[in-house]
Amino acid sequence: MRIDKFLWCVRYFKTRSIATTACKKGQVKVNDKIIKPSRDIYPTDKITVRKNQISYVLEVLDLPESRLGAKLVGMYVKDCTPKENLEKLDLLKYSKDYYRKKGTGRPTKKDRRSIDDIYENDEFFKENEEE
Repeated sequence: MRIDKFLWCVRYFKTRSIATTACKKGQVKVNDKIIKPSRDIYPTDKITVRKNQISYVLEVLDLPESRLGAKLVGMYVKDCTPKENLEKLDLLKYSKDYYRKKGTGRPTKKDRRSIDDIYENDEFFKENEEE
């Protein structure tokens, strides 16, 4: 099976064309060698996928017939990603949460609703509306 098709089948990429592009960019390695999207893979191959600034390490257990459901992926792939790489993923999530400081830029939809609630519940604004 082709590497791009395999990565799509085991749900590491949403579409096969995204998997092909990742292979062409050198983000996918098989047994520590950069490969083309058409390279065939076999059980016991080690695949390294660089995705979202994280290097995932996978071991091929078997080749699926077609795209799998999320629960069945474990039967075909063993995730050997080091814990340090997964900890980087957590840090990236936390850093993105605080990217926009409060009070800067345009209010989000949630901020806008909070502002509207304050105006509706404040007696000062209710008195001015009645006049």
